[in-house]
Amino acid sequence: MSKVLHEVLNANERYAGSFGDKASLAMPPARRFAILTCMDARLDPAKFAGLAEGDAHVIRNAGGRASDDAIRSLVISHKLLRTREWFVIHHTNCGMEFFTNDVMRDLLAQSLDTAELSDGRWVDVGAGPGSRAGEFIEWLTVSNQTQSVIDDVTRIRTHPLVPSAIAIYGYVYDVTTGRLVEVPEATAVGRVATQSGLGATVI
Repeated sequence: MSKVLHEVLNANERYAGSFGDKASLAMPPARRFAILTCMDARLDPAKFAGLAEGDAHVIRNAGGRASDDAIRSLVISHKLLRTREWFVIHHTNCGMEFFTNDVMRDLLAQSLDTAELSDGRWVDVGAGPGSRAGEFIEWLTVSNQTQSVIDDVTRIRTHPLVPSAIAIYGYVYDVTTGRLVEVPEATAVGRVATQSGLGATVI
């Protein structure tokens, strides 16, 4: 048994031992909101957003991007589990800023082993073989965090399966301070649309 596996299983035993009334938590999140954010280990949504078990849905992927699968989860979150507000939260010093589609595809083509960052560039040190299958994946890298938040909120807001009644907020988490910094342009795009006369207005 690996050290990590041993630690995880021991931690789970301690957690299960004091599980208490959490077994009675409802499936729909009690606070009726969802967060889409990055998988970066420095981000703890429960702490930076004040969450307890059962409060909210947290959807994570590399970069916190509005991928097809992230939108699938958000749509389920609203349609079946009643969330009404969504947060898109990217963060400073994100690993997705340090490579491009072409870099990732080239690294995978050479080897499936872990690459190394040397003098500001990724270098493949694996023996191979690699695979060209990475050519068919959009890796959703980030060149500008503010713009990526705007782009992701816009993609979600304009998706045909996302109702206009959902409020969508855009933020960047600062990994040096723990603060959420609003991206006003993104939040403006994500405002709730309401019908007024013959047209739609935002509130």
